Amino acid sequence: MKFIIQREYLVRSVQDVMKAVSSRTTIPILTGIKIVATTEGVTLTGSDSDISIESFIPTEEAGDEIVEIKQVGSIVLQARFFSEIVKKLPKDTVEIEVQSNLLTIIRSGKAEFNLNGLDAEEYPHLPQIEENNVFKIPADLLKNMIRQTVFAVSTSETRPILTGVNWKVENNELVCIATDSHRLAMRNAKIETENERSYHAVIPGKSLNELSKILDDTNDLVDIVITENQVLFKTKHLLFFSRLLDGNYPDTSRLIPTESKTEVVLTTKEFLQAIDRASLLAREANNNVVKLSTLPDGVIEVSSISPEIGKVTEEIQSQSIEGEELKISFSAKYMMDALKALESSEIKISFTGAMRPFFIKAINDDTVFHLILPVRTF
Repeated sequence: MKFIIQREYLVRSVQDVMKAVSSRTTIPILTGIKIVATTEGVTLTGSDSDISIESFIPTEEAGDEIVEIKQVGSIVLQARFFSEIVKKLPKDTVEIEVQSNLLTIIRSGKAEFNLNGLDAEEYPHLPQIEENNVFKIPADLLKNMIRQTVFAVSTSETRPILTGVNWKVENNELVCIATDSHRLAMRNAKIETENERSYHAVIPGKSLNELSKILDDTNDLVDIVITENQVLFKTKHLLFFSRLLDGNYPDTSRLIPTESKTEVVLTTKEFLQAIDRASLLAREANNNVVKLSTLPDGVIEVSSISPEIGKVTEEIQSQSIEGEELKISFSAKYMMDALKALESSEIKISFTGAMRPFFIKAINDDTVFHLILPVRTF
């Protein structure tokens, strides 16, 4: 194998596939990146057997030559060394040549590296996916949907299914739900589907985080294919595979309150900053709890007490308060996570009592909302 490639394209592809390479793997060859050169271009693959990423660099794009293929072939190179080498090469072009004993020479300008390669035939094959359940969604919307839900997945392995986000496709709509059993984040959006079937899958939060780092902020469509145990995200030059989580995701619909006793409308930024200040002392008490009380004339009091350190109280003016008086305690972190995900200047919080879940949504947007369980402090 021998080819000459534009370094910036190689660096970008290597960075993308590195997101799937793990140093802690029981299969030694998976600590490497597989490189395959064909007459069409160069394909790089990284995998940790849960996530696999394949990035394709075409020989030319928009009339510009990116890769000059001298000889087709394949090799697996140690990912950690290869990625560091590529980043630090001196010139804009890189020549990669594999000799008969798998020794790989990487040249750029006056720099030359020799790396011992591994046989690409021994690299595990990527999943073969039948493209029956395909839908399309713009990349920037997909990134947003991930960001607005994935933070609420569980980090505990006691219930593995909750470490993923439940994706439901029905009626040309995608609904994403994440919960760690103390809070819930939900986001929905219209999508383009090729059939009217409804199905669902639980995608690991870790996979979605990595995917989100790779996606561009463009409205280019991403093809998404869901099978029984895999999901595939396809962009112009990238394939991103992830395994799905086994098991039944809990029915979250019954958690969502249908009525409320107190409704508060607040300016998001002002409320977020008040919670942030209150959490300065709350954090020390390691339960991170702040208290919210409604006062007359539409005033909200946010407070936190940490017996050994001190206390903080702050009053903020709400846009409106309707319904019963309320005192409620909750995790400052959960509230701040939800407020940051909402992307709205004003929010409405609906409470159904001091010990019942309450939900937060943007004033003019029903596509995203968050549910938080209060904390008993009295």
